[in-house]
Amino acid sequence: MKMGTVIIATGVSMFILGLVMFYSVEIGQKDQLLRLIKNTGTFIGLSGMGVTLAGILLRLINKNEKPIKESFDV
Repeated sequence: MKMGTVIIATGVSMFILGLVMFYSVEIGQKDQLLRLIKNTGTFIGLSGMGVTLAGILLRLINKNEKPIKESFDV
């Protein structure tokens, strides 16, 4: 498996984990632990978006393209 694909899969899983952590806690909680979980979910979700973007860019950079054959025969 190529490294770009692994990084994309890691980023998507981070994003999903961040969504679960963020939306599992109700808005307006006064408990410090629950607020910490919600804030951590925000951080992990945003980081996952960045990791996914990095994986996509890495995959595009390492993409093997066929060489261009130029034929000037008329």
